[in-house]
Amino acid sequence: MAAVYEQSEHSGSCCVPSAARARPAARRRGIGRAVGSIRGMVELPGGKFLMGADDPSGFPADGEGPVREIEVDPFHVGATAVTNGDFSRFVKSTRYVTEAERFGWSFVFHLLLTPRARRAAAQAAAGAPWWARVAGASWRHPDGPGSHVKDRMDHPAVHVSWNDAMAYCEWSGSRLPTEAEWEYAARGGLEQKTYPWGDELTPGGEHVCNIWQGEFPDSNTAEDGYVGTAPASAFPPNGFGLHNVAGNVWEWTADWFSATHHAEGPRRNPTGPESGDAIVTRGGSYLCHESYCNRYRVAARTSNTPDSSTGNTGFRCASDRRAPG
Repeated sequence: MAAVYEQSEHSGSCCVPSAARARPAARRRGIGRAVGSIRGMVELPGGKFLMGADDPSGFPADGEGPVREIEVDPFHVGATAVTNGDFSRFVKSTRYVTEAERFGWSFVFHLLLTPRARRAAAQAAAGAPWWARVAGASWRHPDGPGSHVKDRMDHPAVHVSWNDAMAYCEWSGSRLPTEAEWEYAARGGLEQKTYPWGDELTPGGEHVCNIWQGEFPDSNTAEDGYVGTAPASAFPPNGFGLHNVAGNVWEWTADWFSATHHAEGPRRNPTGPESGDAIVTRGGSYLCHESYCNRYRVAARTSNTPDSSTGNTGFRCASDRRAPG
């Protein structure tokens, strides 16, 4: 199976590599209406908000705009991304094998490679030498062979494809948030701010998210405290009580990606197109940097194929508000 780094007009070089694996036929995987466990979730009232951005520092081809008024119904959403501890309980209960484990490899950022992983690594593509295709990399071994999640059980589960995330949601009685729900939740009640906490990246000189500092891709000064993932509850939450909706790991949503579908689409509980080739991911990751990929902005978006997995992509769950009584 060949590995490629897909750089389309809507994907930046800092984002996530895509695996040219045996892709499933493009289809709509239902977002469902899950009303299962809401452990670890916060209840959001729903309502109207201004979604998207017409930001000159953004990426117009990503379809961040136009700014439009959207309404979402009440729902619950995870206060954090699903952690390795959460995911390990799912695997122990179901004996689930992730796609990275079945395919035998996943993508790891070059500065995070263990010595054993470096020996097992192959460059992902000429256009993205910082991504290595590593045999044996998976959610259990996030930096490749020689690493293990036992020392980071409170970090987000990574090397998890969209299909893996959907399987977790089915097991837990939850679902993935739609893109509109994700942005509503990430904004934390603030209207049209650049970040979940306001318009200043480092308010008061403090780092409040896990993104890249230094010169990408070879020098990360880690001024925010982390080179790779941070604990899922690191940094102060936004106004709705959600942690790390900017930086740390990209998060899968329920929606197929389109750069134009939303422009004229429904304004209440919108979803993406009925089918497609790639799924919307949101929030940016520890690799995002203002010099080329400032997709840690709350309106920013990108995408990846449903079977792709990387060391900087995870997910958080959602659930519908329980009926009274």
